[in-house]
Amino acid sequence: MRTSCSPALNVASTVPHLHSDGPLAAVVMAPPSPVPSPALLSLDELKRVAAHRAVEQVESGMVLGLGTGSTAAHALDRIGDLLRCGALRDIVGIPTSEWAAARAAAAGIPLSDLNAHPVIDLSIDGADEVDPALNLVKGRGGSLLREKMVEGASRRFIVIVDESKLVPRIGASGLAVPVEVIPFGWALTLRCLRSLFDGTPGFNLKLRTATINAKASAFEEKESQAEPFVTDNKNYIVDMFFENGIHGDLNDISDKILRITGVVEHGMFLGLASSVIVARKDGVVVMDKAVKSNGI
Repeated sequence: MRTSCSPALNVASTVPHLHSDGPLAAVVMAPPSPVPSPALLSLDELKRVAAHRAVEQVESGMVLGLGTGSTAAHALDRIGDLLRCGALRDIVGIPTSEWAAARAAAAGIPLSDLNAHPVIDLSIDGADEVDPALNLVKGRGGSLLREKMVEGASRRFIVIVDESKLVPRIGASGLAVPVEVIPFGWALTLRCLRSLFDGTPGFNLKLRTATINAKASAFEEKESQAEPFVTDNKNYIVDMFFENGIHGDLNDISDKILRITGVVEHGMFLGLASSVIVARKDGVVVMDKAVKSNGI
């Protein structure tokens, strides 16, 4: 017997002044919906509203990129709910981490991988920072390589964030911009990264350890004796910190980081996001990119 789906949460935006001044981005306000006032919802509940809004773009038969983290978890749970009640069918999920794979399996989402599905219809994930042009910082949870591979292979990539993740430029939060590196010779790779940003005011970097919460921790001078944080790919992460964000041509900076031997990938996601759904205390807004960049 088919069970009924729980209704999606939906909160209208009441923030006409929110805007993006990036050249490729525009804000589209969410349509009104008969729901409780956003003022009555917690931040996590607003994130769930935003995740449900993203899942409205999912259609039966799609191959989906499944994001990692607490915000993406709301989307995974919603997709599982819709599969169980029959509102969605024939979905295949490509997880961006071991955590996402376990969470999606628990929600009843069938899983596969990029080898079987090299083109993904839609990815839904969170982000650590979003700039006005919808460039992102991701990877403070440690899954940046698989996230970039999956989301870079996606025809569309919808990002879910709360308003604290909006920044004037990449790195401006003062929190980590991560770089995944191979363990062999990691100290040499760290020195090369330091040399690349030599002379940048307020720049610093350090190897992430297993005890560091990169989503909440700024740079600290004291050295930790804890073991290095290890990614799903058995690599290490070097966290870079910028006092006032990254200035300059982001694509050029990206290329220079990736040319360092020992670097696997970095957490700047440039031009990949199609839309960003922002959960605010006074509502939810959708920021759409005018031009899609990844050409899939």
